[in-house]
Amino acid sequence: MGEDPSRAAGPSGPAPSLPSGFGQGPGSGPGQGDAPWQRPDGPAGPAPAPDPDSPWVTGGVLLAGFLMLCQGAVAALEGIAALAGSDVYGDVGPYLYRISLTGWGWIHLGLGVCVALTGAALLKGAGWARVAGILFASLSLFAHFLFLPYAPLWSTIVIALALFVIWALAAYRDPDPDPASATAPR
Repeated sequence: MGEDPSRAAGPSGPAPSLPSGFGQGPGSGPGQGDAPWQRPDGPAGPAPAPDPDSPWVTGGVLLAGFLMLCQGAVAALEGIAALAGSDVYGDVGPYLYRISLTGWGWIHLGLGVCVALTGAALLKGAGWARVAGILFASLSLFAHFLFLPYAPLWSTIVIALALFVIWALAAYRDPDPDPASATAPR
């Protein structure tokens, strides 16, 4: 009478046993109690620490530096083309953020040189270049957003690249922080 019908013997023998707690409502597991989640091949442990020498860790910053170097050079050429007054950029109709083409030329030339120099410094491993890279990538993103009517496709590409550069530089953690501060007495 007190036997669980799901565990009753069938025509081929006893029913297979289920893991404890299976199908019995809320139990242990992630977010379900104080027992940690366990993998089927053994107990769960802490996540492994990232290897600071791994190419996946440093690859994002190297790619960001390379992208900044290339994009800065192209932005400088963009500025030179705007300053030369060539027919590369057509006349834009009524636009809220209208700046003269000469103004855009100086903006892109100056910003392009700064972005390219910061990208080169990132590739050389300069510590200051990460913060400067985030700043110049943000300025480049903002400038190309305002430049959308003149070059919509290219500006959209630069905005996407700037977002990647900002993410890569912000997510990177220095594998060898200042060792003097780590051993200094408090």
